[in-house]
Amino acid sequence: MAPNDELLSKVPKYHELLYPTVKALKALGGSATNEEILDKVCELENFPTEIQQVQHIDNRQTEINYRLAWARTYLKCVGAVDNSQHGVWTLTEKGKLLTEGDCKTIPSEVRKQRKSESKTPVDIDADTMGATSSWRDQLLTVLLNMKPDAFERLSQRLLREAGFTKVAVTGKSGDGGIDGIGILRVNLVSFTVLFQCKRYKGSVGSSVIRDFRGAMMGRCDKGLIITTGTFSSDARKEATRDGASAIDLIDGEALCDLLKSLKLGVSVELVEELTVHGDWFSQI
Repeated sequence: MAPNDELLSKVPKYHELLYPTVKALKALGGSATNEEILDKVCELENFPTEIQQVQHIDNRQTEINYRLAWARTYLKCVGAVDNSQHGVWTLTEKGKLLTEGDCKTIPSEVRKQRKSESKTPVDIDADTMGATSSWRDQLLTVLLNMKPDAFERLSQRLLREAGFTKVAVTGKSGDGGIDGIGILRVNLVSFTVLFQCKRYKGSVGSSVIRDFRGAMMGRCDKGLIITTGTFSSDARKEATRDGASAIDLIDGEALCDLLKSLKLGVSVELVEELTVHGDWFSQI
């Protein structure tokens, strides 16, 4: 068995993550985003870093993140959770009462639903699970094939379009991974931001965050790391650690969404669909 296959086999299956998802939502006050659920589950279950960093086959998320998406799907199928258009998951009254034993029966309950309804469960977390990710996959492939300096220029353009001024790419070797600097003005206050660009296929760990923070000490107000990959749970915790300079993180999926919203290399085409209502005319 290859090393990666061995680690993959140690990642909990979706049905083993049903109750941890419920526990995480309870610990987070009954509602949470995907990222908050992921971090809390990893914390409560004490998953080793190497397990947290195992990548799913799509290379845009971790395997745990993918399997948690299925766990949320099954929980919603039985009415234990609900989600809003803003990606916030909430425990229902039924979900609040679920025990570990109850969660073990959910897969068979959903299979019975599928059989009786002659259809698969509603794919309520399709984006996380990859059903609508083809354009992101294509975009990430393009970004990964860019030359390092071109990716830095893209990040520079992205920050300018997002409202930064005086954005400069420095890219000095041995500078702790700092690739550039920019000024972000919010109302009457300006912040100096140092940024790092990482064309990366895997998961960025906490050591990268610590090294970057060390390099930016005394030189800026905030830090920003942009990657085509993902950030481990430990990396996200390190980025917001109490008493340390805050570092904002943009992973591959968020980067794709930003490029889409700013219309940088991504265009959205809306197809007009017309319907003629014959009954309307018959009433004239």
